[in-house]
Parts: sequence; structure tokens; C-alpha cells
Amino acid sequence: MSDETAPGFPAHGRYDVVVVGGGHNGLVAAAYLARAGRSVAVLERQEHTGGAAVSSRVFPGVDARLSRYSYLVSLLPEQIVRELGLRFETRKRRISSYTPVGSGGLLVDNGSEAQTRESFVRVTGSDRDFRSWQDFYARTGALAQRVFPTLTRPLPTRDEMRGTVDDSALWESIFERPLGDWVEREFADDTVRGVVLTDALIGTFTHAHDPSLLQNRCFLYHVIGGGTGDWDVPVGGMGALTDALATAVRTAGAEIITGCAVTGIETDGGTAEVAFTSGDGKAGVVAARQVLVNAAPYELAKLLGESAERPEGAQLKINMLLRRLPKLRDTAVDPADAFAGTFHIAESSSQLAQAYREAAAGQLPSAPPAEIYCHTLTDPSILSPELRAQGAHTLTLFGLHTPARLFADDPEGAKARLVDATLAQLDAVLAEPLRDCLALDGDGKPCLEAKSPVDLERDIGLPGGHIFHRDLEFPYLPADSGDSPAARWGVATAHPNILLCGAGAIRGGGVSGIGGHNAAMAALETT
Repeated sequence: MSDETAPGFPAHGRYDVVVVGGGHNGLVAAAYLARAGRSVAVLERQEHTGGAAVSSRVFPGVDARLSRYSYLVSLLPEQIVRELGLRFETRKRRISSYTPVGSGGLLVDNGSEAQTRESFVRVTGSDRDFRSWQDFYARTGALAQRVFPTLTRPLPTRDEMRGTVDDSALWESIFERPLGDWVEREFADDTVRGVVLTDALIGTFTHAHDPSLLQNRCFLYHVIGGGTGDWDVPVGGMGALTDALATAVRTAGAEIITGCAVTGIETDGGTAEVAFTSGDGKAGVVAARQVLVNAAPYELAKLLGESAERPEGAQLKINMLLRRLPKLRDTAVDPADAFAGTFHIAESSSQLAQAYREAAAGQLPSAPPAEIYCHTLTDPSILSPELRAQGAHTLTLFGLHTPARLFADDPEGAKARLVDATLAQLDAVLAEPLRDCLALDGDGKPCLEAKSPVDLERDIGLPGGHIFHRDLEFPYLPADSGDSPAARWGVATAHPNILLCGAGAIRGGGVSGIGGHNAAMAALETT
């Protein structure tokens, strides 16, 4: 924001482009458009940019900057990092996952095929599922190499995407039949099936055999990122990406106006007017040839005075700071290995199915499925030197099958019960209670923060707490979508000069910047 700009107010009354929302996708779009010579203003309701991609000192008196909402990076193309000159780094994790089973557990070590095979044999009784695992992920790896590069190009047709996949059996397994069919055909063990299926359920309330293929769409985006499917750790926390993007936006000459809540949008198809209110309650209007909206389609409909189906999120996020990592019941695995990758609890195939049935019936899951990882084992820079010296670590827990409807009657009470039930599942595989390992904040309270879908809607404006803004779509051109630049880039709305640039765009979900990139490309083609 320039020095001449009043707090919460744009410097000018008209721009080529107004970007509604300063989340990471909005910043990506603004940077591309400003670099192309467009006058751009980004209007952000909160006092900071980033949306869900932020780092925060969550606990009073504790110098730890946690990735409060989004926390891993897979779908961000190197192309965007390079083209925008972002100073941003990610690190790979050697350990893919650890899943406790009885007194042992399944450890998938990307650095040791022999150790991984041995772990499969101990858990499943043979190497059958290990061999199936290798084949399964070799095929998804090939899929990633073929499909990921298309995400920053105009949408292919369905037939063109099928040609890109170039594997008829794989196409049928992912794009035409419920994912559960393929997983159950390939794997015999209940635990192994569950580990595979979790990628189909992240923030997505569905099940393995859903005929709508919602689970397949979620799975696809979780296994193609970067052309590898790897989920990497953002060095410095997720806020490091937002900081780099904000720098790129300002360097390109665009304005970022925080504390500026957009209250309405009107358009005649050629010029749009965006109404807003500043933090001090002062109202204003700014005009633009194009408006790019980094908010959920449901929120856009409200701004336009239109109607849209309300989405529903389905996850629990718990942020923790520990004095030290907890000990495991499985003494054969070092906690530093177990928590470095994805630590699965209550996520066998049968447990996932039971949790879904219970939640669909309106009950909190009795054994809530969740996955955990420790950021600081890969990147300790988010902790102060004092905390690092003391052996402190973060834990991030992401729970599944907790749709927003379960919190409607008693948001705080339901969340507290769910947190207790989730930690009980974790404690069952630990040699000591997790709460005994929690650090204390400056007020003497345990360093644990939980976020339900209700909290995500209140805190960062995600309707229904849906982390993808709406249900994910396959990355090809929908039938009868038209041939406008916006349609071909997957960012179209009913209005030609209003484009989606957030997670609700086709291919926009996750911390990727793809929604922002594609909206910018469509905007540049339009004018």
C-alpha cells in the first residue's frame, strides 16, 4: 500500500483490475497482471494478506510461528515461483507415512525400499501389498508427470485429457469408476487400503464408493502435485509464501489495501463497481474493467445479490506446540521418523468407512480419523533459538469426516468433544499421554488450538469451512462451458468481466496459485 493511500482505502477510483481478496491466489493474479502493465488494486478484508496461507504466533508469549490453516505445499508449480521471482523454498520429507498397527506399525520410508518392504511384511504378513504399492504409485507418478503440466494451460477437453493420461485402465480407475474399486482390487490389507484412501478424503466428506466420484477428484489433486505427488514443507512456514507473493505484487506496482471489506459488486459486463467498507467504517466504491474474485463462488454470489449452493467443509485442524515429541508404543520406530511424515491414526479402510457412516447419520465419529505431522523436524526455523535448544516441536493434526453440520447446534461443545475423542485415538498408540508433552503458553495454558469448519468460516471467510471453496472438479473442460478465455481457463462466472481466481476455480484448490495464474491469463486474453 502506498504512503498516499488512506488506511483501508484505494489510492484511485478506477483500475484496470480489482482483485477481491488477498489470499495467495489473489496475490498471484495481481502480480501477473501488474507485471503485464495493468493497474491493479487488491482489496483484503483482514489486516493482513494470505487468507489461509499464513503463519501466526498462535500461543501468547511463545515465539513459534505456526502455519495456522494451510500447512503443506504440493500443487504450487515451479513455473509460478520462477516467473514471479519468488524467494520461497520447500523441503522434501524422507518419511512418507507411519501408521500404528497393534504393537508395531507401517513405516513408508522414501529413502529405503528395503525398510519399507520389511515394514509391509511385518504388518501384512507378506510383501504382496508392498509390490502392489510400488506398482500403484508408479502409475500415479506417471499420471502426475502427464497431468500436472496441464494445470497452468487452458483446460483440455475430456477426450484430450484422456489422451494425455494415455492409460485406459488408469483412466477408468480414476475418471470413471469409484476409487474404492481400484484400491480394493490392488490391496488386501485394511490398513494399507486406508492409507491410500486418505488422499481421497482431505477436506472432502465422501466415501470410497461414492458414485459421484467426489473422492476420485480429491485423490487426483493429492497425487499429481509437482509432477510427483510429493507434499513438501514450506521453509519458514506458510506465511513465507504469502510474504514472497506480497513483495512480488508491490514490486510489480500493484496496490494492496488491507482492512478493506468488499460489500457488493455490480457489473454491466463492461465495467464493474466494487463497494467496500474500510476498517473505520467508511464506505467507498471503486470501478474496474475486470474483477477477479479470490473468494468462494458462494461468497461471490452474495456480493452480486445472487444465489448459490452453500458448500460444507469437513475437517478438524489442531495446532500444537510440544516440549518434546511423545514416545511411541512401537519401540522399533523413532518418534522423529514417525512424526516427520504423515502419522495416520484411526485411518484403516474400515475405520474410515465407519467414521463416515456415523458422521452422515449426524453423530461425531466415535474414533475420529486424523493425520499428523511435525513441521519442525524438517524446518525448525519457525521456532525461536530458545525453543529449538529446549527440544520443542510443533504438531499439526488434520481430522477427517467432521462436516460442518455436526457443529451447528453446539459449536464449541462439539469441538471440545471431538478434540478429546481425537486425542484419545492418538494416546492409544503412544506410550504416554500427549497432553503431558504439550508446552505451556505465557498464561500457563496448554499450547493447543483447534479449528472446526465453523471456525474457518468465522476466521477466514470460508463458507461452511470448505477448504476448497466448493467441491473439486476434474481438470478438463466441462461440457457446454463455452469458448471464452475465462471458460477455457476454468475461471468463468455468469458475468464476462468477473472471474474466479481462488480455490473455487477449476483446478484452483490447495496452496497452488493455479487459480490466480489462470485467472490472470484469462484476463490478459480478454483485454
